[in-house]
Amino acid sequence: MPPSAAEREMTAHDLVRALGVPDLPPRTSAFDPGYDPGTVRSHLEQSGRLLSRLKLSMATWLIADEAATRSKIEAAHRLQVPLVTGGGPYEIAQARGCLDAFVELCASLRIERIEVGEGFTEPRSPEGIMELARRHGLEVQVELGQKHGGAFDASTRDRLTDRGRRWLEAGAEQIVVEGRENAQGIGLFDETGALNTAFAEHFANAWGLERTVFEAPTKRSQFDLLAHFGNGVNLSNVRLEEILRVEIYRRGLHADSFHRELAPRPRPGEGA
Repeated sequence: MPPSAAEREMTAHDLVRALGVPDLPPRTSAFDPGYDPGTVRSHLEQSGRLLSRLKLSMATWLIADEAATRSKIEAAHRLQVPLVTGGGPYEIAQARGCLDAFVELCASLRIERIEVGEGFTEPRSPEGIMELARRHGLEVQVELGQKHGGAFDASTRDRLTDRGRRWLEAGAEQIVVEGRENAQGIGLFDETGALNTAFAEHFANAWGLERTVFEAPTKRSQFDLLAHFGNGVNLSNVRLEEILRVEIYRRGLHADSFHRELAPRPRPGEGA
C-alpha cells in the first residue's frame, strides 16, 4: 500500500509549493555555444523542464563531430526540450546559396525550429522563407537587429517593428531582439549595458509579449528584463549554467526578486 501524504518524505518540490511559488510555463531559451555532449545532457536532465527550448547557437554544431551533435539532439528529444538553431548559420547558408541544403539538414536532424537571422547579410522575403520552412515541417523564429549596428535608435526601432509585424503575419512564431553575447552597446542595451526599457516595451506592445523574445546573455540583462516585464517575459541566449539562477529570480526565490514576485502572493491556505 503506498504511503499517505503525511507519511511520504518531503521533497524540494513539496517545499517550493508550500512557499507559494507559482507554477510557470517555460520561458527561457538556453544557449549552447559548443558545450560537450555530457555537459549539455547533464544540464538538460537538471533544468530541461524549465526551458522553452535549447538553441544550438552560432555555427559551432556544424563543425563539431556530428555524432556529438546528434547526441545532444537525442538528449533534448528524450527530455522533451524543443530545439532551435541560431540565426548565424542561416544567414551564411543564405548568402552562399545553400539555404535549401541548410533547411533540409535541420529537418533531417529533427530540429523543430530554425532562427532566421537578419543581422549581417541581405534579408529575403519572409513569405518565401516561411514557404521553404513549411515544406520541411519547420517552425521559424526571426532575430532582428544588426550584429554590428550598435544600440537601436528610434529610426531602427520603427523599422524593426514593421519588419517584425511582416514576419509574424507571414507565419513566424516569435521575434527575437538581438543582444549578442554581451548585451552592451547593442540592440536594447547602451554602452554601459543599461536596458532601454521604453524600446523594449515598444516591441512587446507591437508584437505581443508572448511572441517577443529578448536576448539576455548577462546577469544584468536577465534581471533587468525580468524586473521590468515580470515573470512572463521570454528570455534567450541564457547559458546552461545560468538557467537555475534566472528561474529562481523569475519565481521570487532570489533576494533581488523576493519582495516583488513572491512576498505579495498569499501563502497556501490563506486565500486571496
